[in-house]
Amino acid sequence: MSTALITGASAGLGVTFARKLAQAGHDITLVARRLDRLEQVAADIERDYGVRTRTLASDLATDAGIAAAVDYIDATSDLAVLVNNAGFGTKGLFFEVPVDSQDQMHRLHVMATLHLTHAALKGMVSRQAGSVINVASVAGFAIGAGGVSYGATKAWMIAFTRGLDAELRAVNSPVKVQALCPGFTVTEFHDTLGMDRSLVPKWLWLDAGYVVDTSLAALRSGKAVVVPDWKYKAFVTVLKHLPDSAMLKMGQASGRRMKRTGV
Repeated sequence: MSTALITGASAGLGVTFARKLAQAGHDITLVARRLDRLEQVAADIERDYGVRTRTLASDLATDAGIAAAVDYIDATSDLAVLVNNAGFGTKGLFFEVPVDSQDQMHRLHVMATLHLTHAALKGMVSRQAGSVINVASVAGFAIGAGGVSYGATKAWMIAFTRGLDAELRAVNSPVKVQALCPGFTVTEFHDTLGMDRSLVPKWLWLDAGYVVDTSLAALRSGKAVVVPDWKYKAFVTVLKHLPDSAMLKMGQASGRRMKRTGV
């Protein structure tokens, strides 16, 4: 039996990915900071799906946490799926919020994704099998006042994944990589951020199960960038054709509307 490793697996999309991949027959490794939450999720998955679960309590915003996860991946010879899902958001103008929070975000979204993906792909390419899913966001296509680091790191994840896809295709590798770019999704993410969900119309919210199902189904086609739901596909298409001046105005308006900037 093969293993799927999911980061940020103590809540939200991470738990949903873990349950869906367990249902598909994978053994599961759950990675996050909160060991108590990981152990509860692991116990629920074992009870519901009868697969083997392991937990790794690791803070992927630290060098030590990244190194522990890389060592684990290096020792996992049957790794079939890596889901780089761990992440968080902040509110406030970049030059006013504590820089430590921005540093942690870049470490988690960028450096952890880079190191874990590198470790996973070494084995997957050698075995000629496997998939890496990097959970990005539609925010990676836009400009958003009050969420500069979040948008920038998610844009990096998209560009990183597209580049990896080109490399894998260049060497005729069957290994798949995907940047999953959901819009507003009902998870604990926005609660942790402290965002009022009522600021977003109900019809824009996506179900976590739908987002994960869309991601896993798209792996079969090998599409590198996946945007769940037609509404967000249309949004991204429009963004790609907007002039810079319009993008700037939209970013300013979005920051004010979502009360991220305090202005």
